Amino acid sequence: MIKLLLVDDEQIEREGMQAILERSFSTVIIQQASNGQMAVEIANEFQPELVLMDIKMPGMNGLEAVERISARHPSTHFIMVTAFDSFEYMRHAIKLGVKDYILKPSKPSDIVVTVGRILNKIEEEKQFFEKEKLRLQKTLAVIETDVVTQLLYDHVHEVHVDMLIEMLEIPYSNEMFIMLVVLPGSEKVYHSSIKEKVRASKSGWVGPLYNCQLPIVVFRDTTQSFRSQAMRLAREILSLAKVDFGEEWFIGIGSECTSWEGIRQSYHHALMSSMDTGIPAKFHFYSDDVTPHTRNQDPLKKHREKEFSDLIRRGEWEQIRVHLMNITQFFENENGNILYTQQRLLEVLWLISRVFMEMGIETQTPMYTYQISDYRQLQPATDQLLDRMIKSYEEHFSKLEADTIHQLKQYIIEHSQHDISLDTLAKRVGLSPIYISKMFKEKLGINYIDFLTECRMEKAKKLLSDPRKSIKEITFEVGYHDPNYFSKVFKKVNSFSPKEYRKSLIGK
Repeated sequence: MIKLLLVDDEQIEREGMQAILERSFSTVIIQQASNGQMAVEIANEFQPELVLMDIKMPGMNGLEAVERISARHPSTHFIMVTAFDSFEYMRHAIKLGVKDYILKPSKPSDIVVTVGRILNKIEEEKQFFEKEKLRLQKTLAVIETDVVTQLLYDHVHEVHVDMLIEMLEIPYSNEMFIMLVVLPGSEKVYHSSIKEKVRASKSGWVGPLYNCQLPIVVFRDTTQSFRSQAMRLAREILSLAKVDFGEEWFIGIGSECTSWEGIRQSYHHALMSSMDTGIPAKFHFYSDDVTPHTRNQDPLKKHREKEFSDLIRRGEWEQIRVHLMNITQFFENENGNILYTQQRLLEVLWLISRVFMEMGIETQTPMYTYQISDYRQLQPATDQLLDRMIKSYEEHFSKLEADTIHQLKQYIIEHSQHDISLDTLAKRVGLSPIYISKMFKEKLGINYIDFLTECRMEKAKKLLSDPRKSIKEITFEVGYHDPNYFSKVFKKVNSFSPKEYRKSLIGK
């Protein structure tokens, strides 16, 4: 059914128009308003898809009412109904996006043809929008994975995070934490099943499945404690393994944090808490391992991360190897727990892995592949993990292309109307998504999403100069799926809405 609002200060005109329309169209629901102010108030609640608006009315005239209604409901269609065949009236109406007009008096057949044409257009838009909604669901899954990737390894623009939260309709809290699901294999069916469970609970975002590990950003539910929430979700996810796949998974639970910057630390904590998968409960909290005493003894806390990162970037592997040996020796002399020592060594190896990702170097997340029982086994196992990472470092620089950034810019400019993810860009140039994101910021000074948004906004500005195109049509042509979301982004980038921009163009 299509909602239609009739606006005219003469009751006999309204009643006659409603009779004609109800005889001719069985798919319309009609309400009436006797003046412009009443039309604005009814439209806010009724939300009509089509408004037949008289121009000359006491108080607020039809053109003012159209402007007020379209400001709050940009997808509404309008047909002007007037006894004045004036060019000036219609020029103003066209500026406001009015689709057609009916002169008083008109034959019923003329009214039916004009209204029928717009109703058909609305039906076509509805069908198109339904298809777009299905495509949007797939797109949101890609965006969700992209944002989690950037949150864990890179910076993500707050505007896009806030809008994504709104689009995904996930209750948002300033407190969050990471859960890391360790899977027995990398089958995509695992990923989909867990994603559906998390999406149904509206508790967080699911990241990319990589190296048998699936990170989940979980937003805190302040109605229950951190441990209660984490344990409940962990058990729901683990129940999928037993019921659907006959497998046993393990979940590491990181620490709570209150900012996007702290989410990476929670991720590392989740990685460390997922090391000992032999725990009967099949999930483990990082906070259960760390005590103030052991934290003060940790030599990594004395190490300056930036200096160590520079050693990695320069490829000074002997110094890095010596540092790992010193950590092992330190805890062996202290008769430290072997599992705790492994965790401290992995912190260093994960720092190398993170720097690699920023540099665009593909490497597996370093994990010990067998149970270490004593310090004699620990050192060679650590050397083996480091050697594998060194090999990835050397292979990377043998194939890196100098014109990568130019290729990516050109591709985004030419395909900005399509859904472009970090993964899409990475596959085009054979680099990791993390490196692509980092490259944009270092070379261009902006996030890749911001560059894509700039391209779309430039195209939108050109399309807005054509008064025949509606805001909804432009929304889809530049690559968005929701006119309201498009309007928010346009106003954020340009400081005024698409309608305000179009009005300024026509004024000039």
